[in-house]
Formats: sequence, C-alpha cells, structure tokens
Amino acid sequence: RRRKIDNCHPARLIGSSMLSLTISPLSFNIPALAPRLAPSAASVRMGVADMEGVGPETANKIFDPLGFSNASPETLAWYRAAELKHSRVAMTAVTGWAWVSSGGPLFPGYLSASEGVTFESLGRDGYAAWDAVPEAGKLQIIGTIGILELLQEGSTKPHYMVGGIPGKVPLLWDPLGYTARLSPETLATKRVSELKNGRLAMIGVMSLVSAHFVPGSVPLLP
Repeated sequence: RRRKIDNCHPARLIGSSMLSLTISPLSFNIPALAPRLAPSAASVRMGVADMEGVGPETANKIFDPLGFSNASPETLAWYRAAELKHSRVAMTAVTGWAWVSSGGPLFPGYLSASEGVTFESLGRDGYAAWDAVPEAGKLQIIGTIGILELLQEGSTKPHYMVGGIPGKVPLLWDPLGYTARLSPETLATKRVSELKNGRLAMIGVMSLVSAHFVPGSVPLLP
C-alpha cells in the first residue's frame, strides 16, 4: 500500500509532468523523414546533345536555326519519333515514285476484281493513280495506317515520350530479329544512316511534288 502511495507522490507527479513538457516540443520539432523515392526507370533523359544524327553534313554541330530544340526532353522525343515516321514514309514514297516513273514492271492482276480495276490500269502518275483507286481501297489504306498508329502509340510500353524507343512500331519492328545480331556500334551506325537517308528522302519527295505541280521548278528532274 505504501508503494502505491509513493507512485502518486506530488513531487513524482510534478517531475513526470515537467519531463513530458520537455520532451513533447522536441517530438513535434523533429521533421518526419519521408522515404526517398527512386527515380523512375522510364523517365526521359533525351537531350539535344545526346540525339543521333549530327554529322559532317552540319560540321558535327546541331543544325537548328529556328530553335526547335529548345524544348523539354519529352518534346524532343516526340520530334525524333515524328522525324523517323516521316523519314520512313518518304523513303518508301521516293522508292515507289522512282520505280514507277522509270518504267519498272507493275503488280499483275486486279486491284479490285468487282470494279474491274487492275494495278496496271492505275498508270504511272502517282496522283492520278490515287484518284483511280476505288473508295474501298482508299479506306483500307487509310485504315491500315491508322492501325499502325494505334499500335505505336498505344501498345508499345514504355511510350517513347516516357523512356521508350522512338520509331518502334509493333509488327514492323525487325520481325526477323536482324538488329539483335548486330553489335551496339554497328546498330548505332545503321540508326544514323536511317536518319540521314530519311532526311534526304524528305527533300526528294518535296522536289518530286514541286516538279509535279510546277513543271520545270526542279531543273535536275526530267
């Protein structure tokens, strides 16, 4: 009974109260340590200096007279993906235009058996050939392009704007595994070659279109 009374002694109670008042402010003044978040593995780290495509054509410097490269890494990744996309379309267009204009053989058979349209009946003028394609065929071409766009933008993970590979298109991205057998140095060389050939092809398409609508505007073309 005496021990219980000693635990309630006024001096002991006062000391306990002073100790609690002393410790409490310290407990509120110490900031809580928040867990350190690891940087996301998919974060974009693309900078202009790190982008492929600089070469002797531009004196090994970045050619950007309009200042488009003054953008965020995400925007730069979008620019590179757009450049690759337009480059590939331009290379395909120039190859097809040159093949048809040079008199190369056309596909045999019918483009549309129901409407009696053959590949040869389309002719060798690109714009006239597009006009001669049946509406169902135009919708199929546009629909295929739309599916490829959806595959690139929606199914490729991670997206090229958050750390993915710009220009990687499912179903069309190296289905035979050719790039897997290349060394990193050879692969880097071929990637730069694709960029440079694509840029030249885009200039070539512009010259072909100009020559079509403005005869004589490109003296080197027949």
